[in-house]
Amino acid sequence: LLIIIILFGLGGGATIWLFRRWRKMAVGKSPETISQATPLSFRWRYIVFPAAILLFSFIMAAFFYPQLPRELAYHFNQAGMADRWQSREIVTTWLLIPQLFLTLLAAGITMGIARLRLIVKIADGGTSSDSIISLMGNMIGLPQIIICFAILDIFSYNAYQIRLIPLWVFSLIVMGIGAIILGLVFISALRQANRTA
Repeated sequence: LLIIIILFGLGGGATIWLFRRWRKMAVGKSPETISQATPLSFRWRYIVFPAAILLFSFIMAAFFYPQLPRELAYHFNQAGMADRWQSREIVTTWLLIPQLFLTLLAAGITMGIARLRLIVKIADGGTSSDSIISLMGNMIGLPQIIICFAILDIFSYNAYQIRLIPLWVFSLIVMGIGAIILGLVFISALRQANRTA
């Protein structure tokens, strides 16, 4: 829930900032100049982080799958003991589906934004559309890292009886690092915008 709130907050802030910046630029330009903006083409660097995590998740599943028992523990109680079990095919499938979905979501968002020209290039040395779309697409990799850790934790427990740190601790670490990185990116973008204004 916390990661969703952080992502919506940062996404909403970025949207408001981009709208205000675009509106300021549109005031000084003629309608012909704005309408001549060409759509961007999709680039793999827009989703390199989600795609890499998806690939790593599939490689990890392929590595661990032969070592896993028929029934996997997939849920652990407060004491760290397994309390729910399911077949390895179902657990593996349900762990990989969100990874695939989030990667496709990142690709869909970046393709849609690039093709619909929702972001125009900010002139005078400001932040480019390319870097904004890349940030938006790769930001989806943050929840994927947490899912990837859950996959590793479940597989390592079932293959070697080794539990990693609790998932909630890892989630807090990832969200904290993600918030710091996004905060630095937005501060940098605001400084650039203030210099060009």
